[in-house]
Amino acid sequence: MRAIVDQDTCTACGLCIDMCPDVFQEAPDGNAIAIEGDVPSEFEELARDAADQCPVEAISIDE
Repeated sequence: MRAIVDQDTCTACGLCIDMCPDVFQEAPDGNAIAIEGDVPSEFEELARDAADQCPVEAISIDE
C-alpha cells in the first residue's frame, strides 16, 4: 500500500506526523509528505489510522 498526501488540501496540522512518523514527515513548507514507495507492513495500520484522523481528509491510501 502507498500513502499519499494532497499538498493542496494539507493544512500542516502535524497530526499524521505525530501518529506515524515512520511514514509521514514534514516538508520544508510545513505540510506533511508521505514516504516514497510502499509503506512497510508494520506501519500500514498506523498510516490508515492517520489518514482516517486527518481533519481535512488530505491523506489517501492506495491499496
